[in-house]
Amino acid sequence: MSKTLVAYFSASGTTKRAAEALASATGADIYEIRPAAPYTGADLDWTDKNSRSTVEMRDRSSRPELADMDANIGAYDRIFIGFPIWWYTAPTIINTFLESYDFSGKTIILFATSGGSGLGRSAKDLAVSCPGAEIMNGELLNGNRSREALREWAAKF
Repeated sequence: MSKTLVAYFSASGTTKRAAEALASATGADIYEIRPAAPYTGADLDWTDKNSRSTVEMRDRSSRPELADMDANIGAYDRIFIGFPIWWYTAPTIINTFLESYDFSGKTIILFATSGGSGLGRSAKDLAVSCPGAEIMNGELLNGNRSREALREWAAKF
């Protein structure tokens, strides 16, 4: 088993494609972080202040339930965690994922997809959910990067 895992949450498929490309380029295992209740298009309507995603992001203590707890986190030293940027940070389901496992002694590298903003305060916002782990912002993995470019980027961590 690889010592590297790429775990990701994808609401629309964009982050999934980035995660699959990263895992393929680095030979890492891959794990999808899935909500117990999948997000609908209406849930993701950021212009609606009553949409599920907006309500969750306004309440930073929100912890959407996970569909499963099948990630074998103990088998990995280095974990890339990917997500779409919501309101300049990670969706709260990433906090749920981090709080559901023991990440002590692990290196966590964040990557994201976004239509306009960077990783912002993601590492700081998520650090409280994974005590004992080293967590750092990676970068946006928008667009199509070559396998070699992804491999070189991942090797920096």
